[in-house]
Amino acid sequence: MKLKSLLLIILLIFASCKDHPKSEKVESVDYSKTELDVTTSTYPENITKVFDAHGGVDIWKQMKHLSFTIEKPNGNEVITTHLKSRAERIDSPTYTSGFDGQTLWVNEKDGNAYTGNAKFYKGLMMYFYAMPFIVSDDGVLYETAEPLVFEGKSYPGILISYEAGVGESPDDQYIIYYNPETSQMEWLAYTVTFGKDGKSSDFRFIRYNNWQNLNGIQLPKSIDWYKYENGVPTEKRNTVEFTDVTVSENEPDASLFKQPQDAKVIE
Repeated sequence: MKLKSLLLIILLIFASCKDHPKSEKVESVDYSKTELDVTTSTYPENITKVFDAHGGVDIWKQMKHLSFTIEKPNGNEVITTHLKSRAERIDSPTYTSGFDGQTLWVNEKDGNAYTGNAKFYKGLMMYFYAMPFIVSDDGVLYETAEPLVFEGKSYPGILISYEAGVGESPDDQYIIYYNPETSQMEWLAYTVTFGKDGKSSDFRFIRYNNWQNLNGIQLPKSIDWYKYENGVPTEKRNTVEFTDVTVSENEPDASLFKQPQDAKVIE
């Protein structure tokens, strides 16, 4: 009886092995040679907290139209940007400048000679205004920076740099300093390398502490430039206010950015 049972068990095991399919060989994939469909970006935890404190980068990415007005000594300046193409138009009492995505142009008004640097100024105020969301762009690198200590309070920092060839000044660097309790951005340190070779260690400072909710995202009502010494801000120098702000999912009219016939092209 025992021998029969043993033979039965052996036969069952043999049948089970015979019926079990052989495992298929799985070929490895070289992802360095594969184009992946990635529809969302992954950001480091610290910058994600800052984006979320301002409404979230997903909402920002839906916006296509940004415009605002800055009061200047010679009259108001209106800046309009297509947030996807980065086409821009700047209207002032003495000139209009524009960028259609390829051509940068300036149109002088009423015989006023344009004395600014259109290439340097293109996108400049929009970058400062759209912080922190502007550093969610492609080609941005993030590192943890040393905290900023101002008036006894410590603000954690995130160093922003760019991959080679990104923008007019890929050597520019920013440091976003945020409130450790709310994760809202409170300071921006930035360098200016336009027209220079290599990175700079001369960081200038802007304070962000006057926010407004527009279409679900937090954008500044005003920003304060600070004097600085030994790499830290000291006292407020001046304030820039932003009025008549529009941030929308609707695209701005493409004709705004088109070069007028009598405008000068900036090479």
